[in-house]
Amino acid sequence: MTTPATDAPSSAADAPASRPARRYAPPRVGGPRRWWDWVLASDPGLGHLQAGWRALVSMSVSLAAGYGMTRVLDVPAMLGMVVGGMMGLMSAFVVAENTPSRLVRASLWLPLPYAAVLPLASWAHQHRMLDLVLMVVGLAVTFFLARFGTFGLLTGMMTFNALMVGGIIVIPMDTCGPLAAIAVVASVAVLIARLLLCYPMPREDLLRTQRAFLVEARRIADAAATALDPDADRATAVRRMGRALRRLNITTVTIDGHLAQPEVAADPDSAELLHQYLFDAELALQGIGQAVQRMTAHQVPAALRETMVIGLVIARDTHLGRADALHPAAELIRQQATALPEGGSAEEAEVRALAHRVADLLDGLAESLAHWLELGWNSATVRARVPFQPTVALERNRPAGAGPAAERVAAAQARPGWRRAIPYLRAPLQAGTAAAITCPLADAINGQRFSWGLIGVLITLFGTNTTHERLRKLVHRVVGTAVGAVIGIALLHLIGPGHTGWTLVVIVGGLTIGSWGLQRQYAYWVVGLVVALVQMYGLTTPYGGMDRLLAQRLVDNALGCAVATVCAAVIFPVSTRKVAREVQRGYLSATEHLVVQVALRWTDPGAPVRLRGAARALDAALLQVHSVLRPLVRMPLGGRGRGRESSLRLLNSATRHARTLAASADIDLRLTPEQIALVQRVREVFTGSLQALDRRVARDEEGTWVRVSPVIRELMDRLPATAGPDAAQLRTALRELAALDEALAALAERRGLATTTPPAPRTTPSDRTRTALTAWAATLRPRTTAEAGSARAGATPATGTPGATGAPGANGRPGTTAGPAAAPPAATGNTPRNTTGNTTGKTTGAATGKATGNTAGTATVSGTLRCPAHPDGCAAWITVISDRGKREALVRAVGGGYRLTGLRPGGHTLIVSGPAHAPRAEFLLVDSPGQDQRHDITLVPAP
Repeated sequence: MTTPATDAPSSAADAPASRPARRYAPPRVGGPRRWWDWVLASDPGLGHLQAGWRALVSMSVSLAAGYGMTRVLDVPAMLGMVVGGMMGLMSAFVVAENTPSRLVRASLWLPLPYAAVLPLASWAHQHRMLDLVLMVVGLAVTFFLARFGTFGLLTGMMTFNALMVGGIIVIPMDTCGPLAAIAVVASVAVLIARLLLCYPMPREDLLRTQRAFLVEARRIADAAATALDPDADRATAVRRMGRALRRLNITTVTIDGHLAQPEVAADPDSAELLHQYLFDAELALQGIGQAVQRMTAHQVPAALRETMVIGLVIARDTHLGRADALHPAAELIRQQATALPEGGSAEEAEVRALAHRVADLLDGLAESLAHWLELGWNSATVRARVPFQPTVALERNRPAGAGPAAERVAAAQARPGWRRAIPYLRAPLQAGTAAAITCPLADAINGQRFSWGLIGVLITLFGTNTTHERLRKLVHRVVGTAVGAVIGIALLHLIGPGHTGWTLVVIVGGLTIGSWGLQRQYAYWVVGLVVALVQMYGLTTPYGGMDRLLAQRLVDNALGCAVATVCAAVIFPVSTRKVAREVQRGYLSATEHLVVQVALRWTDPGAPVRLRGAARALDAALLQVHSVLRPLVRMPLGGRGRGRESSLRLLNSATRHARTLAASADIDLRLTPEQIALVQRVREVFTGSLQALDRRVARDEEGTWVRVSPVIRELMDRLPATAGPDAAQLRTALRELAALDEALAALAERRGLATTTPPAPRTTPSDRTRTALTAWAATLRPRTTAEAGSARAGATPATGTPGATGAPGANGRPGTTAGPAAAPPAATGNTPRNTTGNTTGKTTGAATGKATGNTAGTATVSGTLRCPAHPDGCAAWITVISDRGKREALVRAVGGGYRLTGLRPGGHTLIVSGPAHAPRAEFLLVDSPGQDQRHDITLVPAP
């Protein structure tokens, strides 16, 4: 016995006339699920893969160009390939411009300093002491020039590389000219190859980041549905939800950083609107995850849990670019929450309020995603209040860690007189001193390979900011070298001597994989590099001496790393403790800026204010705090570790409140002079407390944190008691501001500050629930019991036709219409109910997917899967949900048929989705255990 099923609106034309039709996202962003979506989720914009692809193209072309030019110029092949390979290596690793003009300028500059210094390196090779001195000076100059942008870094790196090659290889003076020509030709060849095969496309990268965000959104929906499983381990489900929310935040901060890069957005107004819609979408997803986490701590009625899971699965399986399809899922949840009986305990009221919140957040998510995806493809048609201003710095396509804070600490070392030069000379002095100490030691170990020690100095000081980071890099270097040696020697024996072609393939492959891994962990790059170097060493070193050679290389590298770490800790050091203090001060400064911007937004509606940008800067500051406070070795015991974790939890909580504050405070207000005076008082008290905490963090000064909650309560009491979206939004902003104050006050108490105002009386959970429920009830049309029952069946109360119009949400958004596919369809005739109160006319698929016989008390359901557009059969996934809200199975239907086994008697829900179809809810009653049952499904193709 089955009931007729309905489908979600398949196009914008099927949507109600009250909602304007929108163009969906481009297929690249909004197409069906693909197997490589996990790659996009872990690498937004595919920056890591692009780095590996650049290395593959650059190294292949440069080696080929170098080898070909040796035939033309009659130069030894090894010299030509070394020079050409150096051009490709530097182009792949240092030149990462995202515009064609910048790429051309940087690529053509590469051979100039290299060719200019190569004769000097060739002449100095005959004078051992002079050669060592030049290398030390060259390394120091490299770190000095790195402060002057891309061209300064390229000049320093190519100068040091020329000196290093000239010190290792005997280069006759008469070959310097041909080698310079090889460098130029190889650079031009690499540039042409990159323009053809690695052409910078920042707009396309933006589309990839959009899809990465949508993939993470689907993960949130899936994790939320799993967390509501009655048989799931609550602790495990909550941890999975937490991981999904953290990944989502890192992805959104990364996307916001990409918006600051040239030519990513069409114009500053488009970038600002993209930033705003992205912020609101992330805020909605974070709210959904937090609401579901809170629901898992309560007893959720079976009917509501089932509906929540169905709605979340529909949201998960909706085509990535069809954001409007989230409205029916939201309405489905809202109808079931409204159908629950009023009264009851405070716990039931809170669960009901949380369900309404999830529904409202799904509606908000649909609106934000629709605007955001459309802007990712088209230019903005309206101007933003304030043009986009970057607030997130990226390092290797990830949010920056300790780098900005370390630069501020180093800049603070400047004093009047000669100490003004400290920020410019600190890194060169550290590198030069470390190189001067390492060179004679490495020369004593192996005179022919002393450059390995210098490389250890270079990689230790380059890209690191604290002693902890340098020690982590040393550990990665040692582990990566050991692993790469094992793999490289195995490949060397497998290839055997004399196979130059295969050797080059392994060299290029190792560098390519290492380039991709460098964006993630430094050890991955070391593994790929050592694999490539083993093949190069195999051309001149007997296989039996390879172990000793690699051991010497590891010792030299470790020696350089250790010496560089010591020198950095002694010569004008930037200590980890100072950097840790600076990142916390940066967080407090970002919080103060947000509070000032909120007050300015309310008192001067025309002021150029970017509240979401200020909150995003707070996100970036929090990630920097996490990167610095992460211990070198995580200890399971120890008070300091627990103290850090407690402080980080408080900062995480404060950041969540700050995000909600930024979104809810962005409204136009007309305040009275008394209310403006109270807003200014809130700003003064809050910023004064933040400055006191900043002084405590910076210099351990005594101070007092003055809680601002009483002033906020007074301001709320002076607000008019009128309902409306702006009034409700303002009260939400004030509550979030008070919560932000409480979280930071707790942090101030941990830092030893006194508090002058006692904590405000905290509202009990039941009071919070009743307040929220009252607010929602004020916007919802009262329903009778019969209407509530018909709403759960997917029919409008008045006519009983499929679909129901939802009431306005708490955010003031107009009511949305549930498409027929998202709500459970109405049964024909009267629908009997089982003892749990669930409709029994449903389908189920509690199946294992195996063609086994029926067991006692279970049934098998099989049938066809038809689609008019695909007569040969449609590929689709069938998700099984029991009447308890448990997802029992996920079965794939292929070839126009499916088979579900092990179905228990009763009502179940079956959700069918596929690449060419919107999610579809089917209902089936299993009333004959031990017997086979047939149920055919007809799908409607998506437009």
